[in-house]
Amino acid sequence: MMERSDRAPLLDWEEAPSAEKPRGDAVEDCLSSPSNSRSVAPGLGWSGGHGGPSNPPGTGTDQEHDQIVSVFVVTFNTRTGNMLEWCLPKDMDLDGVEFKAIASGSHRVSTDFIYFRKGSYFGLACFANMAVESTVERGARMKSVGILSPSYTLLYRYMSFLEHQVRLQLQTPGHYSPLEAFYEDKRAVLQCLGAVINHSMHPEMKITHPAGCMSQFIRFFGEQIMVLWKLALLRRRILIFSPPPVGVVCYRVYCCCCLANISIPGIGVAVPEFRPFFYVNVADINALENELSYVACTTEKIFEEKKDLYDVYVDNQNVKTYREGLKPLLRLSAADKDKYYKLTEQRQLLLYSQEETGDCVFLEQNNRIFQTLSEVANSTDPTLTQETVRAMGLDPHGDRLFLLHLLEIYGYDTLLVSEQLCCS
Repeated sequence: MMERSDRAPLLDWEEAPSAEKPRGDAVEDCLSSPSNSRSVAPGLGWSGGHGGPSNPPGTGTDQEHDQIVSVFVVTFNTRTGNMLEWCLPKDMDLDGVEFKAIASGSHRVSTDFIYFRKGSYFGLACFANMAVESTVERGARMKSVGILSPSYTLLYRYMSFLEHQVRLQLQTPGHYSPLEAFYEDKRAVLQCLGAVINHSMHPEMKITHPAGCMSQFIRFFGEQIMVLWKLALLRRRILIFSPPPVGVVCYRVYCCCCLANISIPGIGVAVPEFRPFFYVNVADINALENELSYVACTTEKIFEEKKDLYDVYVDNQNVKTYREGLKPLLRLSAADKDKYYKLTEQRQLLLYSQEETGDCVFLEQNNRIFQTLSEVANSTDPTLTQETVRAMGLDPHGDRLFLLHLLEIYGYDTLLVSEQLCCS
């Protein structure tokens, strides 16, 4: 990464090509740019084995351009609370962004970063909290510097720039020239957005591997990852609660979306899109009420009481639901534990080969399920048997309810389910 100065020359925020980061420090690349041609080597499902290497973060074949539509500074005022201090362009609708960029409870942490949605855009903001000798500021100065874009997959490129700028804003408030230069450099692409903005609003989750992110996600949830995988594939509304810092929880939102990846053309087009909302607060309640499928995180405990807003509530590693039809899916079966054991085995193999492709495991498994379902649906005998269920990498007994939900949601209503499978 390039050396940065307070004067911030025009290209000071760009990431310079560098050697791959050490594995333990690479979590910052969790929201990496998508690859348009993601291939998965066979053998990455629950059956064992490992395939070839995946592209490291920042490589691949994506042709996305930076599309920064706004840059802003949010501050905490001891009299009025969170407030928008400065922004470009001046006529940008940023109403409510002050509560996105500084999450509820952020006064307890010194630094943080937050991914969020603002209308049709995605945002990234870096927050910092600095002690000051000021009675007016009550001994602490808190600010956040952020950007908005139609796509979240490239925002990570500016993490270091935003971290530097928020420190600058704390030390010398009102020094906006680096942010102005940044916006002037990036706003030219706004002429090109036009009709493509809707296409890039919710980019497909075809990603190059986010080093360290999926591994930490799997390690954090342990066997519960199998429950989250099923719920994500069933396109349920998933809300993750955690106190600040928010950044790592935004990564969990992202990884949860990766669990539902399917790369077979035409599959899943008729089901609700599994949309990442990232950080949400009470101002998002109306928006969430209209969502059929999403995954988001919050620091506000009051959401737990809003049971009509979500299907699944995740508090730390505790996954729970108030939907009677989903409660059986939260119980780990012997089949789930076996799949998790095989997953951890594969992760060890990938670590030994200097790869880390946990998301590939789920993508390959999902493709395997829907490839088999499609083949059975188009056969002369469209009946699911114990043998075809096993061919999907599922257990005829432990995964029966999950499979029935899957058939209903993805529209495989022409398939017949053998009595042997249904009543076993």
